[in-house]
Amino acid sequence: MLKVGILGGGQLGRMLLQTAANYPVETHVLENDDECPAAHLCRYFIKGNIRDYETVYHFGKGLDAVTIEIENVNLEALERLEAEGVKVFPKPSVLRIIKNKVRQKEYYLEHGIPTAEFAIITNKNEIGQLPHLLPAVQKLAEGGYDGRGVQVIDNLSDSHLFFDEHSVLEKKIKIKKEIAQIVAVDQLGKTALYPPVEMMFNKDLNQLDFQLCPADIPQQVLWKVEAIALTVVRNFNSPGLFAVELFVDENNEVFVNETAPRVHNSGHHTIEAHYSSQFDMLWRIILGYPLGNTKYLFPSIMVNIIGGEGHSGKAKYIGLNEVLKIDNAFVHIYGKAETRPGRKMGHVTIISNEKQDLIHKANKIRQTINVVS
Repeated sequence: MLKVGILGGGQLGRMLLQTAANYPVETHVLENDDECPAAHLCRYFIKGNIRDYETVYHFGKGLDAVTIEIENVNLEALERLEAEGVKVFPKPSVLRIIKNKVRQKEYYLEHGIPTAEFAIITNKNEIGQLPHLLPAVQKLAEGGYDGRGVQVIDNLSDSHLFFDEHSVLEKKIKIKKEIAQIVAVDQLGKTALYPPVEMMFNKDLNQLDFQLCPADIPQQVLWKVEAIALTVVRNFNSPGLFAVELFVDENNEVFVNETAPRVHNSGHHTIEAHYSSQFDMLWRIILGYPLGNTKYLFPSIMVNIIGGEGHSGKAKYIGLNEVLKIDNAFVHIYGKAETRPGRKMGHVTIISNEKQDLIHKANKIRQTINVVS
């Protein structure tokens, strides 16, 4: 039985562990919070900081493999573990690229992967020298997550919004659709593609609101999405599960936005709607099993459940009973004790062969369930 560690104990770790119960694997989790969503589902829980070198190294050195549920981990410790024979999914070399948005953009440029025009800046004064990039999106090189560390800049009069740090200034694309493409890569380099999803965002929080699978895109755009996502992932030369986020512009051209080297919010619907979920797929990759079937059983919509505005404290779910009455709706509550505005507290996946039924139920769920304190 392989001993596998997960760095991070949030909802992604929780859903990985729920699937791990189907496989011969001994699970270990490292997280600072012993009441985190994943704490009570693993075989062994270790309380500690995933960013600390010694903590991560000592956590991983007795294990066969280590994976992540968040990028913000100690890379040097993972590199040492890899050198000593512990398998790391994905490889630390990939995390070094992805963790830093500047390096990530340079990677796309180096490999001829289409992405928005950009400049790398070290302080806010440099933005004034780049008027040709405005309107733009400024992204901190490191530390941003779930909409934080990202700022839209329409013109130079928005100077009060500028980040005064190492960052990417990226020319805004006139986006028609936002797409996510999940790619699985096994230890022999074989790949499998999930059907791409169409993402709809909460513009106030800059956070995923709900998503539709399969994405409503023309065949020619689908081919571009798949080809570009495969190019992104193949050049990593690493096994793992990767979520490539892309923009489709008004001319049906496709550009890479960002890549997540792990299970991802854009793949939660696969638990009920697909033969092999993204979580099942990652265990297959780690354990050296054949890749799973990525086809969907039914079209689906996934709705995020987030903390209500103005509510911070012990979480209470309003309208949960009503949502549970909806046919073909599958509720996942993440087990977070505390809510705060915009915090991801759960999700609901709806499956149906009728797109209008999916949209109607998604809107009903958004209006019905609220997380308050």
